[in-house]
Amino acid sequence: MPAAPLPKTLSTRATALVRRIGVPSAVLLAALLFDVAYTTQAALDDAGPRFVDFGLLPGIFAMVACGLWAQKRAAVAGVAGGGVLIFSTLFIHAFHIPPYSSVLPKVAITEVVAGVLMVYYVARRARAGVAFCVVGFLVVAGLVAVFGRYAGVGEIDGGTGTQALLFGLLLLVGPLVPAVAARDRGPRADPRTRRLRRVNELAMGQWPLMGLLAFALLFEFGYTYSNTARGFPILFCSILAAAIAVLSPRRPADALLGLAGIMLLSAVITPFLRLHSYDYPVPGGVPTTQIIAGMGVVVNLTRARGLSQSWARVAVLSSVVALGAILNSDARRGLQTDPQTLSLIAFAAALMLGISIAVGLMLRSRDSERTQIVQAAVSDAQTAERMALARELHDVVAHHVTGIVVQAQAARMMAAQKPEIAVEAMARIENAGVEALAAMRRLVRSMRGDAPAGSSEFSEQATTDLGADLRKLVETANHGVPTTMHLDVPPDLPHEVGRSALRLVQESLTNVGKHASGATEAFVVAEVVSPAASARGSTSAGSQLHLRVTDNGRATAHRPAGGSGGYGLVGMRERVALLKGRLSAGRGPDGGWRVEAWLPLAAGEDTEGDE
Repeated sequence: MPAAPLPKTLSTRATALVRRIGVPSAVLLAALLFDVAYTTQAALDDAGPRFVDFGLLPGIFAMVACGLWAQKRAAVAGVAGGGVLIFSTLFIHAFHIPPYSSVLPKVAITEVVAGVLMVYYVARRARAGVAFCVVGFLVVAGLVAVFGRYAGVGEIDGGTGTQALLFGLLLLVGPLVPAVAARDRGPRADPRTRRLRRVNELAMGQWPLMGLLAFALLFEFGYTYSNTARGFPILFCSILAAAIAVLSPRRPADALLGLAGIMLLSAVITPFLRLHSYDYPVPGGVPTTQIIAGMGVVVNLTRARGLSQSWARVAVLSSVVALGAILNSDARRGLQTDPQTLSLIAFAAALMLGISIAVGLMLRSRDSERTQIVQAAVSDAQTAERMALARELHDVVAHHVTGIVVQAQAARMMAAQKPEIAVEAMARIENAGVEALAAMRRLVRSMRGDAPAGSSEFSEQATTDLGADLRKLVETANHGVPTTMHLDVPPDLPHEVGRSALRLVQESLTNVGKHASGATEAFVVAEVVSPAASARGSTSAGSQLHLRVTDNGRATAHRPAGGSGGYGLVGMRERVALLKGRLSAGRGPDGGWRVEAWLPLAAGEDTEGDE
């Protein structure tokens, strides 16, 4: 009986929405919501003329449009975004609209996020010369927006200008580094972009935590401006804490200890900075960003290891938080010694710790449920396939094999008395063997020929040359998407490996045609790789057949879980597992779908005798 699908909770719906529109677009829209709410509150309060703050919204919405446009036409959108910043600055000056500061002074959060996205997409997709010119124009437009929105030159002090240039440099370098690393999209760029793809996959699972940390860091940026960079050491510690929290799913236990060290350093140096003179926010003795980072790491640790294997490290982090509360919760007087205040802080810390542990255990339970569902689906698929194979073998092949055995026994018994009868039996054995072999081939052909909807009879016509089969598959183009190839396979591949590779590529291209909405190109790579330095084309024991199928489309709104008809991801994983290989499938760094498989050639040779 098939397992029931997981219920669509608010979290799963939000995750599906983020996956559909992409993390960059989601962050940009979240910044827009914040700016709209903040501008509305400022426009309706009693400070200054009413409704004048709404004059910021046209420029903000125009920057959002440019940020979204940059994902398709990066260079044109970058030029348009720079022009929007300049004209918005002139508009603010002409109508005396009071802009507010975020990461950069007098620049809204949405403008900052949209500018960062435009720099990233321009540096990644435009030609080198065009990218240099457009990014330079965006930098100039950003400087115009930062320094041109002040009423007069006298309002800009040296500290504000220095901080604006420093944080502007960080915002420029931040998107340029990953963009330049991901510029080459060809097959040779795979080793260099492997870490970037891992970060992209990690971000898809950590986007709620990243959003909370981003907003907390924005507020800390603002307070750092107001106290002449005195809080920069604390801000630096908060940035490190946020990075550790985002990367914590990789090694959660080590991440918690690293975060504890960062928080301990922050707690020790805070008293020497005298931040109380500038009203720097340190609630409970610990900066807000570090509090959120600590909760995120505790969630990831309990999700990965459970509470029984996590309590010791959680206790270490709790001790550091307690030390920070004693040292910094009463910065004006020194150490915090008021029992009532300490009790209140301890209650709040225990409440947040309990929430983090509960969320981690809930996610751990959900992960276990999903694993059981996948295992049940795989088990059902394997059982159905084995039952069908057993029926065919019993009804067709076993009949011919039984005849061969009977004829061989009769020939052995009559060989000494009547040799002519033995010769006739040998002929009948030969005929029965030919019929058994034909039946076996029909069985394999019927199993391979029952292709998913939209494919052809090509799977029944597989030859022993994988390269020729793949070229013929791509030339037919039944999946409806133009496809290019990079093939480097020797002619002596094991038959089972070649047939399985052909089916994996065929199923992947079929899924491109069925599920990749808006795809305009697909790319197929098939090559033999070896960890040892072997001759080109050699099929040594350590060699593997590497397959990769990618597209540039987007996922449809409703995709069947695990494929359809038993030929989806579950079936592909089963086929690869039978050869003791590896399979990965998921969203690529450019938004398209990516299927990658490694099939050991030695395993294929071992299974060849079963044919």
